[in-house]
Amino acid sequence: MTTLNLSDELISLRRGSGGGPGTWFFLVEPELHFGANVVVPDIAGWRIERMPPDLTATFLSTPPDWICEALSRSTERVDRLKKLPIYASAGVGHVWLLDERIRKLEVHRLGTEIRRYDLVEIYTEGSVVRAEPFTELELRLANLFRYLPTRASEAYVDYGR
Repeated sequence: MTTLNLSDELISLRRGSGGGPGTWFFLVEPELHFGANVVVPDIAGWRIERMPPDLTATFLSTPPDWICEALSRSTERVDRLKKLPIYASAGVGHVWLLDERIRKLEVHRLGTEIRRYDLVEIYTEGSVVRAEPFTELELRLANLFRYLPTRASEAYVDYGR
């Protein structure tokens, strides 16, 4: 749910001001191939000048400039421990980790010296942010978490698995 809400917020970057072409191109759940590694982020974004050449292909190999992963109990370990190093090795400039359980956004930037991410900032639900790489966009985090239960614990039911 939060990634759909985030897609709604990012639409102005895709359209640009005045409804013309924007500065970014976004895909939801694209299949990305980086050498032997295949990953599917929740949302990926490319600056217009770096768009993949063939958008009709079954997978893309042009690394995005930005990726967002929505964390959950079942995906957080994979997102943090497996996908982040793959994204860093491929040269993805920014990664957002969006956690609806605790209503938090982590913004990570690729380090310049080595291929790993530096934590730029952690934002919580009540924040209004201009987060990298979309500093021109004012983002109200409460909008990302709308339609969720009022407490994060209500969003998940433990079925004893």
